[in-house]
Amino acid sequence: MVKSFDRFRRVVVVGAGLAGAATAIRLLRFAREPLQVVLLERRPEYRNSGVAYQRESNHWHHVFNIQAGRMSAFREDVDDFVAWANTEADRSGWPAGWRDFEFTESGPAPRRIYHDYLESRLAEAVREAAEGVTLVEADGEAVDVEVFDGRAHVVVEDLAMPSGGTPSDRAVLEADHVVLATGLETKYPAFAAEVLEHPAFIRSPYSKDGIERVLTVPEDGVVAIIGTLLSAYDSATLLLRQGHEGAIHMISGSGLTPRTYPSDHRHQVLELPPPQLLGDTYEGREEFVRRFREEWDRACAMVTREHPEVSPVVVTERVAKSWEPHLPAILERIPTDELRALLDSYGSLLAVLRVSAMAYTTDIVDAALREGRVVLTTGRVHQIRATAEGRLALSVAGSGGPLTVEADLVISNFGRESNYERADSTLWSTLLRKRIAVAHRRTGRGVEVDPCGRLLGPDGTPSGPISVVGSPREGDEIIRNGRTGAFTFNLAAIKNHSVEVAATTLHRIESCYDERAVELAEVLTETADPELREVVSRSVDLDIRRMATRRRDDRDPHAARLEADIQRIRELTSRNGTPPSDRAVRFAVSSAATAKLTDLSVTPRELRFALGLEGSVEPVG
Repeated sequence: MVKSFDRFRRVVVVGAGLAGAATAIRLLRFAREPLQVVLLERRPEYRNSGVAYQRESNHWHHVFNIQAGRMSAFREDVDDFVAWANTEADRSGWPAGWRDFEFTESGPAPRRIYHDYLESRLAEAVREAAEGVTLVEADGEAVDVEVFDGRAHVVVEDLAMPSGGTPSDRAVLEADHVVLATGLETKYPAFAAEVLEHPAFIRSPYSKDGIERVLTVPEDGVVAIIGTLLSAYDSATLLLRQGHEGAIHMISGSGLTPRTYPSDHRHQVLELPPPQLLGDTYEGREEFVRRFREEWDRACAMVTREHPEVSPVVVTERVAKSWEPHLPAILERIPTDELRALLDSYGSLLAVLRVSAMAYTTDIVDAALREGRVVLTTGRVHQIRATAEGRLALSVAGSGGPLTVEADLVISNFGRESNYERADSTLWSTLLRKRIAVAHRRTGRGVEVDPCGRLLGPDGTPSGPISVVGSPREGDEIIRNGRTGAFTFNLAAIKNHSVEVAATTLHRIESCYDERAVELAEVLTETADPELREVVSRSVDLDIRRMATRRRDDRDPHAARLEADIQRIRELTSRNGTPPSDRAVRFAVSSAATAKLTDLSVTPRELRFALGLEGSVEPVG
C-alpha cells in the first residue's frame, strides 16, 4: 500500500551522513520562512556520520587523514571542530589516550568523534532556526523520485517517522525540493565472488563486524590487505597497534603509499604560473603525459626555490592545488575516451600527489615496511579462493610475474564505485533507468549536474527540483573545478556543496526571493555608481554574516540591517527607471554572498578574513 503525506513547504534530504547533515544544517540556518527539512536515512546507525565516521565502524586508532584543523564542517569557521573537541565534546567514554588529549590545528583526531560533532551542530541549528523552520529525522530507503508539476514525490520503503505509528511498507513524501546526499557507493570485488561470505574475508573494513574480525585474528596470523592507500593504512595501523606479530601483505596495482604530513602543516594556496599542458591541438596521451611531467617538475622546482618554507613532503600538494583553476580549460580539449583513460591510469597517483596522511597512521606502518613485518606487493588480485585448511589463497598478477599469497584473513579495501551505472543502489539504478539522471558524460564518474548542483537529464536541463551533494558529483568536480584525488568527493567539496545547494534551493522555494533576477546580480556587483557599489558590498557582507551566524538572536540584527540596505539599493537603482523588486534585489545579494562563501581560490582561514568574519561576529559553527 502506498501512503501519501500532507502537503506543505518541505525539503527532503536523502541520506543523513556527512553530506546530508551538513546540507540540513545550512538549510536550517539559511531559511527565512517556515520550512520542514526531512532528513531521511536508510541505515539509522549512519545518521550524522555515514560509513566514514560511524562510531562502531571506526576504531579509536582510525584518525582523519588530514589535520584536525581542516575538519570543520564550515569553511568560514576553520577552527570550529577543534574548538568543539577541546571545549564541548563529552569525553567521558573516551579511552585514556584521547581523554586528556589537546587537539590542535595541525594534529590528529579520531574519526569516530565526528559523529558527535555533527550531531551537536545539527541540534544547535534546529534550536536556533527561524520560527516555523523544523527538522524531521526519518528512517527509510528512498527508491525513486518522481516529478509532478514542479514538485517531487520521494518513494520510500519502510518509512518510519518520529511521530510514531506503524512503518509504511511503501510511502510517498511530497517535497518542494529533494537533495540527494547518498554518500559513497561500494565497488563490487568480482575477484572475490567465491569468498564474499567466507569468515576470513572482510569486504567492509569500516563496519562493526569488520573491526571485530580484525581485532580477533590470531596474533601470528597472516593477513592480506588489498590496497595500499589511506584505507589500507587504516587496516594495517589497527593491526600493528594491537601488537599483531604475523606477516601483513599489502597488495595493489599501483603500489603507491601515502606520504606523511609535517607536524606543523597548515593548508596554503600558492599562485603559480598556469601549466602549459597542450599545444595547438591534443597530440595524444603519450605527449600529454610527457608535457605534464615536464610542467610538473618545473612547478615543483619553482615552489622549492621560491617558497623554502614549504616542506618538501607537501610541494606536490601545493602544485596540485595551484593548478585547479587552470585544469577545466585544459580538460575541455581532451577527447572523452582519452580523458577517461588518463583518469583511470593516473587516478591513484593524482590522489597521492594531492593529499598525504597523518603521522599517527603512517609512522607505524612505514616502520613495519622497513622492518619487513609488512610486505608491499605491486600487482592486481585477480582471484581469491578458499583452501581446504580454511584459509584464503590470493592469485596476484605481480610486476615480477604471477604469485600466490595464502592468508588467515583478507581485508578488502577495493575502493568505491564511481561509475553510477554499476552502483549497487536501487535509487540510482531507478533514476538512471528513467533518465531522470544520466552518468557523467566526460568522465563516467558520478552523474551530470549543473553549476548549482541540480540533477540534469539527458537533454542537459534540470530533471526537476532535485539537487545533489557529495560523491555523485565527482565527475563534475573534476571537469568544472579541476579537483583531483579525494577532493572530488570529500569534506572539502561537501562544505561548498552544502552552502550552494541550501542557498539555491531556498532561492527557488521561498517567497522572499525572485530567482528570475539572475542578471541583476551581475549588474549590481559590477555597477560603476560608487554609492550603489558600497551599499551592495555591505549588503553582501551582511548576508554572509546572516548565513554564517549560529544563534538566531545574533542573526536577526544582520537580517534587519540587510533589509534596510535592500531598500536603499532599490532607491539608488530607481534613478534610471523603475527599481527592481525587493525580492529580486534580495536574490541578487544572496547569490553574490553564496559565491563568496564558496570561493575555492583561498584557504578556509583566508576566506574567513576575506569575508570580514574574524573578530567581527560571534564564533560561527
